[in-house]
Amino acid sequence: MREVELKAVIDDLKVRRGKLEDGGAILVYEGRLLDRRYDSSDRKLSAADNVLRVRRFSGRDGEKTLLDWKGPTSIDDGFKVREELSTGVHDHAVLATVLEKLGYLVTLEIDRDIAQYEIAGATVRFETYPRMDVLVEVEGEKRAIEAAIHTLDMSRAEFTSERLAAFVERFERRTGVRAAISDRELSGDYAFQGGNR
Repeated sequence: MREVELKAVIDDLKVRRGKLEDGGAILVYEGRLLDRRYDSSDRKLSAADNVLRVRRFSGRDGEKTLLDWKGPTSIDDGFKVREELSTGVHDHAVLATVLEKLGYLVTLEIDRDIAQYEIAGATVRFETYPRMDVLVEVEGEKRAIEAAIHTLDMSRAEFTSERLAAFVERFERRTGVRAAISDRELSGDYAFQGGNR
């Protein structure tokens, strides 16, 4: 599957969610989203711009775990594009053990509260991190992404194909406060600082 996406900082979560809902978007998930990225000790995957990720959703409808692979990133007409494969996993703990037994280790943690919507072929996800700007990510085909941005009533110029690390850097530069994109970082443990966000 081909992932096409853009991200932006949002000014007001309640207002932007309201715009989306008024435009007919359907809320498909609300709750916690925990990402753990894995790599070998020599960082062979990240050196090739590959991502091996375990993604865990935890909401009022229960939990769901996905194992994802993402290929190298390219930029197409300003959109971030990469191949992505994903499959559901029954037992999160067993999966983590299997990856560790194969020699993979966690190299990045990302924890946030999300609200994910579907609208006219686009997925719109609002992401609230422990200590950083609230982001909105829009995925889908280019035309669906543009329509969703219009429904959000945001300027297209606010959206970028940049990685999470660029948003972290801008937040820290603007505020003078160290960002925390995981619960671990919020507690002061920056063990994964510098990872491929």
